[in-house]
Amino acid sequence: MRPLRNPFVQSALAWTLAKWMQFCFATIRWTHENQEAAQTVWSQGGGVLCVFWHSRIGLSPSCWPLDRAQPAKALISLSADGEFIAKAVARQGFPAVRGSSANKDKTEKAKGGTQALRDGLKQLKSGALAITPDGPRGPANVMAEGLPLMAKLSGAPVLF
Repeated sequence: MRPLRNPFVQSALAWTLAKWMQFCFATIRWTHENQEAAQTVWSQGGGVLCVFWHSRIGLSPSCWPLDRAQPAKALISLSADGEFIAKAVARQGFPAVRGSSANKDKTEKAKGGTQALRDGLKQLKSGALAITPDGPRGPANVMAEGLPLMAKLSGAPVLF
């Protein structure tokens, strides 16, 4: 077993990452653009898709104040790296919906995408779901088919 895949090591690293994220949230000087659009969506209640490019997910929890009426969750892959991220983000108050789309070259290997879609749609009935539309395999900043499908099926507004 590789040391970084050890559950104890992952939990310790997730705690460290969560503390680092809290430090960043408290010390970064934030500039909010087009906040009125987000406020309108938040005031309506109900579900909302919050979208972040994969390269920007580290500070994404800071964009969703925990005092909002809608509960928020994050869509995170079932991989070992995803487990680490899920633990760190859960410490920020965002539990995970786990799963991702299958690699197009390895369609026989399930990644939990179907269950994640169902769980995500259930979450969107009353709350927010954070999602990265480009994923770690890329191409970077190019949207895959999951986000438009989820938006269409749920009817939820999308905040980028």
